[in-house]
Amino acid sequence: MSVASAVALKQQSQAPPQSDNPAGTVESCLDLTTEALLTTRAASQVEVSHALDLVRKAAAEHFPVDLVEAVARSQGHHEEHLAGAVMTLADKIASTLNPVPPLVPFAGKLIAPSAFYESFEHLHTLARALLTPVIFAEDTDSIGVASLNPIAANLLSTAIQDSVGRRFGIRPFLTIVRLDYESWTFLCRKHFEL
Repeated sequence: MSVASAVALKQQSQAPPQSDNPAGTVESCLDLTTEALLTTRAASQVEVSHALDLVRKAAAEHFPVDLVEAVARSQGHHEEHLAGAVMTLADKIASTLNPVPPLVPFAGKLIAPSAFYESFEHLHTLARALLTPVIFAEDTDSIGVASLNPIAANLLSTAIQDSVGRRFGIRPFLTIVRLDYESWTFLCRKHFEL
């Protein structure tokens, strides 16, 4: 069994976190992302541990930080090289998923689905905690999420399906895509006022 297959199997076997518990979902995201980073040798245990401390400290101050970006910074990448370093890490994390979510840089140009966020405030809170914007919502039938971290996008999509299913008794079609660093930071500022 390949490394990517082992990580994917573990990710699928874990019970999906409830969207009612953002902190639990964020911890699941941190655990799964840590495992993917270490398994693919994208980062060392020391780099990940340092980045986890930064992420948890920021979360305690109600300012979310993605583990992928924190690891890139803990590896010593400066601002002018951060986008490339982050994308390299995100690509390695994405390689542990099946299917691999596509990179769609133009997703950053889509209009924020404010009606969806208003209807599902708890999902907006979770999306902010995971730094994973909802990029489109066609009623509740077709919904798209995008993130730098594909594991965060998977977790948010599961929470969306659970919430929409409980409220309306339907299972929406979910699209999960990855964003480049610049598009992701732009969307996070726009959707979450960061």
